[in-house]
Amino acid sequence: MCRNIRTLHNFEPEATNDEVHAAALQYVRKIAGTTKPSQANQAAFDRAVAEVAHSTRHLLDALVTSAPPKNREVEAAKARARSAARYAG
Repeated sequence: MCRNIRTLHNFEPEATNDEVHAAALQYVRKIAGTTKPSQANQAAFDRAVAEVAHSTRHLLDALVTSAPPKNREVEAAKARARSAARYAG
């Protein structure tokens, strides 16, 4: 998985549309192999981002879990700790 795409399921508060769009954009960039499409491909690129974001929102809305929702700040702190350990001298 692209390291810039984060888990969006089971957080309180739920993932925002901006977070869903950002994940969709990262996914399409990865698949397309470009961060900035040419003018000829811009419409197809934008359409793909919109479709992936739409599907992602439907998926997140349909998923069920019995686990308690995760706290964003706690998860971010865990990620920072993993990063610090990974890149420590």
